[in-house]
Amino acid sequence: MSGIYKWFSVAILSFGTWCPAQNIDPWKTLPVVAEPVFKKDTFSIVRYGAVNDGLTLNTKSINDAISDCNAKGGGVVWIPNGLWITGPIQLKSNVNFSLDNNATLLFSKDKSQYELIESNWEGLPAVRNQSPIWGTNLENIAITGKGIIDGNGDAWRAVKKDKLTETQWKKLLATGGVVSEDGKQWFPSPQYLAGHKIDKAGVLTNGKTLNDYKDYKDFFRPNLVVLTNCNKILIDGPIFQNSAAWCLHPLMSQNVTVRNVLVKNPWYAHNGDGLDVESCSNVLIENCVFDVGDDGICIKSGRDEEGRKRAMPTQNLIARNCVVYQAHGGFVIGSEMSGGVKNMFVENCTFIGSDIGLRFKTARGRGGMVENVYVRNISMKEIVGEAILFDMYYMAKDPIVLAGEKREAPKVELFPVTEGTPQFQNFVIENVVCNGAEKGIFVRGLPEMKIKNLKFKNINIQSNQGVEISEALGLSFENVNIISKNTDPVVSINNTKDVVFDGLKYPENSNLLFNVWGVGTQNIKVLNIDKTKTKELKRIGEGASLKSIEIK
Repeated sequence: MSGIYKWFSVAILSFGTWCPAQNIDPWKTLPVVAEPVFKKDTFSIVRYGAVNDGLTLNTKSINDAISDCNAKGGGVVWIPNGLWITGPIQLKSNVNFSLDNNATLLFSKDKSQYELIESNWEGLPAVRNQSPIWGTNLENIAITGKGIIDGNGDAWRAVKKDKLTETQWKKLLATGGVVSEDGKQWFPSPQYLAGHKIDKAGVLTNGKTLNDYKDYKDFFRPNLVVLTNCNKILIDGPIFQNSAAWCLHPLMSQNVTVRNVLVKNPWYAHNGDGLDVESCSNVLIENCVFDVGDDGICIKSGRDEEGRKRAMPTQNLIARNCVVYQAHGGFVIGSEMSGGVKNMFVENCTFIGSDIGLRFKTARGRGGMVENVYVRNISMKEIVGEAILFDMYYMAKDPIVLAGEKREAPKVELFPVTEGTPQFQNFVIENVVCNGAEKGIFVRGLPEMKIKNLKFKNINIQSNQGVEISEALGLSFENVNIISKNTDPVVSINNTKDVVFDGLKYPENSNLLFNVWGVGTQNIKVLNIDKTKTKELKRIGEGASLKSIEIK
């Protein structure tokens, strides 16, 4: 067995993708997700006094119907055709909350309807306003039908001036609210602005209570749907739109199915995520469409020390046949992944116009392990940033720099490995086609914790820039075609060890194929490549040696 084949075989075996020797194919052992079953009894909210005049507040009628349905053993709570105004709705076990095809459930702009509660935000204990739809410690619950659920998020959220046209900005100012001192951001109320100025506002640590934050109530935007510690959740059919913050948020739950939904938020909606699956097990996401202001499909498991204490990974998840339009990322893991993420299966998804396609992000302090992620059959078009991104320097900022905004690259320093050091390892990404991106593939680990064991197979990417890798270990690129406009270089490698390029394709008349640098760069093998299409095959930069890369 040759040295390169032996190394490659060991790398593949180490993270469990299919190989003939072991006959292991993770796609043949997909997780099984149990769905709820309901009685057929139907409870129309009209029977409980609900009125669809667009004026009447139907909170009590809807909650009464849910309570009665639950008390009688469960069934369907029916929202008929019409426009129904309501405040917060509490789901209960064995209830299928279902909307007629032409029903619109519109949540009130009256913030007094939403109580301040002890909740969770980005994995931390925090004060929030009560979510429009919520449930805790439930079993057998569903939100179904073909209607619309509208969170009226415009009443809650702040907006950056740079994200609107001049006409849109003037229209927004005419609604009232207040503007920041620098004139760059609009806030719905002085109370919101006051909360915005507080460091870690709403976090319930160091003895803080709800009472400490009552004067900043407007600032604590609710997620539209929050289902906590539930089993057998089904969300099937409705349109969810205009959430104040995250839209769909299953938390610490199991057997979660989300299918056939459309999630819409304005592209400028801060924290306007589509679906955030946090610390959940056995999850199926399929046939969904997302067009949102932040990440489309996002996997989380708590943040920093609190997430590690919770120790509940998101695991055994399938995402398939989904489309993501505007979003910060199409399929995303992180950055709050401190409880761990494992056994992800993503296939047959399309990302169009997203800032990033496949986005895996974390930062020092998170801790946690993300591993065993399998992705295949992904189509992308007009990706604004990176088609595929691994980044352990997440900065909690929009992935695309706004006009006039300046950002500096993070300072590279070696830190001790601690429980707060995050880890990414064991990813297989195959059969990806991307028609247009700023950068093809970006991998950036930490000096003290490299990103390990990534396999890219059958990848075709058209982009402005090619491939950039730093602080990684054990990567393989098989039949990867990078058609980049900037070919100086096509591939940049820094402080990275044990990489195989087999059958790499690149543009004709390239200036430089490989730029290799950094003292940690070793054992870069390039096989089955056309050497005639580039003016310069390799350039050895500072710290690297001539032996760092071998091109056969």
